[in-house]
Amino acid sequence: MRTVALVLRYRVGVILVMSLVACAVLVPGFFSTSTFGLALDRGASMGLLAAGLTLLLISGQIDLSGGAVFALAGIVAVQLQPEFGILAGAVIGVLVGLLAGVINGALVIWVGINSLVATLATMLIFRSAAHWLTDSQPQSGIDIMFALTISQQFFQVFTIRGMLFLGLILALHVWLTRTVGGRNLFASGSNPSAARACGIRQGWIQFNAFVFASGLAGLAGVLQSLSVNTGSPTFGAELTILAITAAVVGGTRIEGGRGSAMGTLGGVAVISILTTGMEFSSVPAFFQQIVIGSMLLVLVVLDRTVGALPTHRDLSKPAGPETGAKAPISP
Repeated sequence: MRTVALVLRYRVGVILVMSLVACAVLVPGFFSTSTFGLALDRGASMGLLAAGLTLLLISGQIDLSGGAVFALAGIVAVQLQPEFGILAGAVIGVLVGLLAGVINGALVIWVGINSLVATLATMLIFRSAAHWLTDSQPQSGIDIMFALTISQQFFQVFTIRGMLFLGLILALHVWLTRTVGGRNLFASGSNPSAARACGIRQGWIQFNAFVFASGLAGLAGVLQSLSVNTGSPTFGAELTILAITAAVVGGTRIEGGRGSAMGTLGGVAVISILTTGMEFSSVPAFFQQIVIGSMLLVLVVLDRTVGALPTHRDLSKPAGPETGAKAPISP
């Protein structure tokens, strides 16, 4: 089991190497700048959702409504273009995402509804609102040239959306590893009772995480709609599951208390490379979903199995609190 634990610890690198090898064998010419540019741009939308979900999962909560917020924000941004213009419509679309996060956070933190149940309900509501606003039909924007502009690739790899995602991941990495707020977030998810005893405002931290996650979902939805000059109620239907899988592949625990921004970046890379390689190999969409779903199940089961096994240190030391542990810093 030590080998399994070691593999789990470095799961991102192991799975990423395996994915690259498989794609190199099955897809001729896979290692090209155009292919990696396509994978990065497609993975950026999923990555923005995964970045927000990483913080939320670390805090001990979850949000299933990200895909619906993604579609709703994009629709609002497109529908408001004739009256307010492209940029103003985009800003309002992002604000819709933030408002969705406020609703989710209020239901979970203040009303006390379980986050799984609350965000499942809001997912249905937001998706229904998207269908109602569009009469279940795609909505076109006013300027196709603007869509071509923001989809332009730099150095044949980076789009605006891709660069935004990478910059955000780096900023989150610094915040999680170098700030008091990051330490308090981990404390809130790993040991809520101890966090409250240390004076950490756990509810406020989790509420902000909900707003942040939905805000990023809204931003991703707006960027998607602008890049294709279309808003659709079907956008993001499977995006939440992909984002959760990317976070879990990157080492984030669904139970909370553990995760990293750089791990999520690796998880996004794995999912993007796998899906791109399978599409180039003409693998049916339903089989792609089987692969992603199986990966999520296997990683969660292995993580819990290895975590439940006693280690040599556990057997040799008497039961009791760990010594030398540093208490989280209160703001």
